[in-house]
Amino acid sequence: MHSDDVDAETGAVAVAGAVDHGSDDGQAAAGGWEEVRPGGAPAVPGVRMAGFRDRVGQALDLRVLPQPAVIVVIGLGDEPFTVEGGTAQGPSTSARRHPGLVASLSPGPTRIHGRDVECIEMCLSPGTAYALLGVPPHELHGAVVGLEDLWGRQERQLRERVAATAAWQERFTLVSEFLVRRAARGRSISPEVAGVWDTIVARGGRVRVDDLAASCGWSRKRLWSRFHAQIGLTPKRAAMLVRFDRAAQALRAGGNAADVALAHGYADQSHLHRDVHAFAGCTPTALAGL
Repeated sequence: MHSDDVDAETGAVAVAGAVDHGSDDGQAAAGGWEEVRPGGAPAVPGVRMAGFRDRVGQALDLRVLPQPAVIVVIGLGDEPFTVEGGTAQGPSTSARRHPGLVASLSPGPTRIHGRDVECIEMCLSPGTAYALLGVPPHELHGAVVGLEDLWGRQERQLRERVAATAAWQERFTLVSEFLVRRAARGRSISPEVAGVWDTIVARGGRVRVDDLAASCGWSRKRLWSRFHAQIGLTPKRAAMLVRFDRAAQALRAGGNAADVALAHGYADQSHLHRDVHAFAGCTPTALAGL
């Protein structure tokens, strides 16, 4: 994976986990959900986009799982999403309601609720998120926040324009044009940080920080500082996240925990158990059933 690409296996946090994926440019309905994806290459590299509509009025209740992508959700329905769980400052004791959401790379234990959901959801590679979000990624670490908190009036204007357009492809065009304008004004991730992220993903998180620093000619301290500022995680935490994501996919596909631990570079099954609990707040068996 290149720094401007989103891992094809990364699942979306708010809605995609509730439906089965169809073709990249087609529609799929599963369990009452409609899913639509734009055709062609993304207007901004590193963005995967999909539209979701609840056809039968069912309630949405999803656990947020950490993954190596930043998730942005533009809500188009009449009801805002309700977010319960961790924030960047610590556990939240009250629910928060937002018309749109941003989930950082490694959010704390969080649940998202909604009714009559209709939205556009985007998976952003970390480098693309750095350019588009408008805030340093480390300020989002551990949080699911309102999109309006980051994009302000622009978020409301975009949401209203997209909601007023009935055709999905026209909606995708409006969002893509907005992203192109933001990307043109956004910051660029450094080539060294992009290269380190590429290496972490390509090796499934099975890397040594000393080797990563040597690959870009930096000290460990400088790599830690630059990587954390532009990605939002330390290199070690990013490697743990990528490895967890691969293992989580294998577990949810029916893999045996012992085999998954061995295949993804964990010292043993207990090591896998500790990482799953740290990232997902549950056991590998419970994660497999999500």
